[in-house]
Amino acid sequence: MRESVQAEVMMSFLVSEELSFRIPVELRYETCDPYAVRLTFHLPGDAPVTWAFGRELLIDGVGTPCGDGDVRISPADADSLSEVLIRLQVGSDRALFRSSTAPLVAFLDRTDKLVPLGQEGALADFDAHLDEALGRILAEEQSAG
Repeated sequence: MRESVQAEVMMSFLVSEELSFRIPVELRYETCDPYAVRLTFHLPGDAPVTWAFGRELLIDGVGTPCGDGDVRISPADADSLSEVLIRLQVGSDRALFRSSTAPLVAFLDRTDKLVPLGQEGALADFDAHLDEALGRILAEEQSAG
């Protein structure tokens, strides 16, 4: 049985120090791919862009800087955990988003109620859906590139 958790969060897309704008971002978590979360960014004038990365990376990034490579998540201010920065990179293309921490934590709490952290591998249908999930991720990457 496929179950999911969804939320929509308004984030700031930080184009430069002087320019940013608010965009809706859909957060999605599915039991058929229990280790990942997906963020779909709805940029004005462009087709939506979806990024998939580890749920644990988002959990850790709310409280401390983490991530190597294409996805990096950290608190926006070391003295306050009220906002989170999400940095995405493909080659030389980069995007920076700022979000309030509260809706991310609320989303993550709902995912934990559906599949507790550390229990992802215990899902009875996980192995059966692993190939499907990997195929979907590869298809998303190919359509984005």
